[in-house]
Amino acid sequence: MECLIGIQFNDFVLVAADMTNATSIMVMKNDEQKIHKLANKLVMAVSGESGDATQFSEYINKNLQLYKMRNGYELSPKAAANFTRRNLADYLRSRTPYFVNMLMAGYDDQTGPELYFIDYLASCVKVPYAAHGYGGFFSLTILDRYHKKNLSEDEAYILMKKCVREIHKRLIINLPNFKVQKISKNGVTELPPITVQSLAVEDAAKA
Repeated sequence: MECLIGIQFNDFVLVAADMTNATSIMVMKNDEQKIHKLANKLVMAVSGESGDATQFSEYINKNLQLYKMRNGYELSPKAAANFTRRNLADYLRSRTPYFVNMLMAGYDDQTGPELYFIDYLASCVKVPYAAHGYGGFFSLTILDRYHKKNLSEDEAYILMKKCVREIHKRLIINLPNFKVQKISKNGVTELPPITVQSLAVEDAAKA
């Protein structure tokens, strides 16, 4: 019932994650942080079982920091994605698997922006755009129609808002707030969150 959205462009990657923490029929909070910064130019959006998501994201984060301390440089997004996939695959074959889905987005100084789709069965693939959760059913159709790699930051943010707007309109589950981050050669940048209120204000201004 959670939703993660990632979109890669020529110069940056946008990642959005809903901020809802729900248990059964109860909403616990609407300001959950599901996007974790792993390095200066690398983030990981995580959804799944609450305990698994927290524990696994912290495990990956600390191991990437340890690698940097030992070797003096950070793993590339591709290497970090493969390291994460390998650990997820190892735990999947143990008695304590992690039921988490992830989007890993980063910027490599040699290859540029990269986005990786990783699911709880430890599959990992580099993609131009991706989504996890029920919201992905509506987001992927919009991205398939409107995604272009040469979009500017403003155009990309509008495209992300289009996806969130469709989720608010079509999905029976209430996901009011989405955190958005941009990853580029300048690092990780926080963009304004996309909320029901902000979209309502925008609609009122257009009217």
